[in-house]
Amino acid sequence: MCMLVKTYASAVYGVDARTITVEVHMGGSIQPHMNAFHLVGLPDNAIKEGYQRIMAALQNVGRKMPRKKIVVNLAPADIRKEGSAFDLPIAMAMLASANLIPAHALEDCVMMGELSLDGTIRPIKGALPIAIQARKEGFSNLIVPKANAKEAAIVNRLNVYGVEDLEEAIHIMEGGQMEAVKVDTRSHFSQTTGKYDLDFSDVKGQEKIKRALEIAAAGGHNVILIGPPGAGKTMLARRLPSILPRLNLTEALETTKIHSVAGCIQAEGSLLVQRPFRSPHHTISDVALVGGGSNPHPGEISLAHNGVLFLDELPEFKRSVLEVLRQPMEERKVTISRARISVDYPASFMLIASMNPCPCGYYNHPEKECQCGAGLVKRYLNKISGPLLDRIDLHVEVTPVSYNELAGEHRAKEESSSVRERVQAARELQYQRFEGQNFYSNAQMPGQALRDHCRLSKASMTMLRNAMEKLQLSARAYDRILKVSRTIADLEGETDIQAAHLAEAIHYRSLDRANWVE
Repeated sequence: MCMLVKTYASAVYGVDARTITVEVHMGGSIQPHMNAFHLVGLPDNAIKEGYQRIMAALQNVGRKMPRKKIVVNLAPADIRKEGSAFDLPIAMAMLASANLIPAHALEDCVMMGELSLDGTIRPIKGALPIAIQARKEGFSNLIVPKANAKEAAIVNRLNVYGVEDLEEAIHIMEGGQMEAVKVDTRSHFSQTTGKYDLDFSDVKGQEKIKRALEIAAAGGHNVILIGPPGAGKTMLARRLPSILPRLNLTEALETTKIHSVAGCIQAEGSLLVQRPFRSPHHTISDVALVGGGSNPHPGEISLAHNGVLFLDELPEFKRSVLEVLRQPMEERKVTISRARISVDYPASFMLIASMNPCPCGYYNHPEKECQCGAGLVKRYLNKISGPLLDRIDLHVEVTPVSYNELAGEHRAKEESSSVRERVQAARELQYQRFEGQNFYSNAQMPGQALRDHCRLSKASMTMLRNAMEKLQLSARAYDRILKVSRTIADLEGETDIQAAHLAEAIHYRSLDRANWVE
C-alpha cells in the first residue's frame, strides 16, 4: 500500500524563516542493490546524509521501517535547503507514512531538529525566527530540541514543545501528554535588570573621555579613541554598554533573532536583555566581519546590532576589512546577494575604535618621547582611509592617567547608572523628535532632518565655517559636527544649539588627518 504524508519544517534565510513542506511517499517493494531512499527538492549534503542518521536513530529507539521505496520532497523545490535540522521532520513523516504514528498529528505542527544516532535531538540555529513564522502562518504547535525551547517560547500563542529525543517526539504525535514550554516575555523583560559587571566608577580619571562617551551614547555616535598604550582606551570602551539606554522589547526581539540565526544563544537561553558588545580580533576576514559566505550567515556587525562593535588597534585590521564597513555604517544593514537568493541582515551598531597615535605609541605623549618620524606617523594613520574616518563622529585623544589619580583611594565620581539616566533622557527627546520616522537617534539623521533640527545662529555659522577651513574638514564631517552639537544640546535639555555646544562638537574633530601631524 502506497501512502503520502506531509509535515512541515522551516528554513532560515537571513533573519527570517520560510515554511518548508516535507512530503514523504512510501510504497513498492525494493529489490536487492536498489536505492531505497530518494531525496529531492534542492537539499544540501547535510540533509542528504540525514538518511543514515535517521535510519540509525529509528533502529536504536526500536522503530523498524518496512523495506519499501521512500521518496522525500522538500517543497518548494526551487529553493535550496541547508543544514541537518530537517532530520526530525523527515523521520516523523517516514514513521507516519509507514503507519507507525498517526498522520493527522503532523498536520498542524512545525518541527525541526538534528538526530543523533542514538535518537537524541541536538540543538538547531534560528529557533526564534522559525517560531515567529510558524505563528504567522497559523500553526498551533512547534517541536524543537529542548535546548531551543525557551528561545522559541518567546513567541506567544504557539504551543512550543522541547524534546530531548525521538521517543518524546513520537510520544507527542501519538497523543501523549507533554507540557508546552511557556515564557512570559514581557514579565521576563521587565524584571531583568540588565546590570553590567563593568562600571564607569571603576575608571579613575579620564573625565573628558567619559564625557565624550556619554555624548556618543546619547546620540548613537561612532567614536575613535587615539592614545598611547595603557591610557585606558580598551577599559573605557568595554564600559560603554553600561551607559547605553536599556533595550526596549522590540530591540530585544530583533537582537535575539540575529543571535538565534547565528547560533549564539546559550542552551536554555531566552530573550537577550543586554546590548551586545562585539570585539573581533584584528585578523578577522571581511566575510566574518560583514557576513556572507556560500551559505550566508550574519557577521560581527550584525551580531552588534543595537549594541557596540569595538575594533581595538584599528590600523592592524586589513584595509579591505575596514573598507567594507563604510556602506553598513551608512545604511544600517548588510545585503548579501547570491545567484539564487538575496538576504538582508540588520547592522545598526555603534562603532568604537581605538588606536595608538603612531607605531611606537608615544606620539604627543606628555612624558615619553616618540621614536617615529613625521613620515612614519603619517603612513601609520593613512592605514585608515579618509572616508572611513569621516564616518566616525567623535575623534577623542586619550592621555595617560597621572600617578596621583591612579594611586588615589577614592572611586570615580559617578557610576554608570547615573550617566545612563542622562543618556536615557536625551534619547527620549530624540524618540519624540523623530516619531514616525525610520530612524531614532541624532547620529542617524538624514539630510532633511539635519536641516530641520540643527539650525544655527549667524555667529555659530561663522564659527563652523572658520573651523571647516582651518581643519580642512569634509562635507561629511560638517554633518557630523551638527549631529554631535544636537546631541550635546539634548543632554543639557536645550531646544536650540548654542555656540558652546557647537564648539565642543568641533573639538571632537580636532584629530582629523589634515592636522594630526604638523
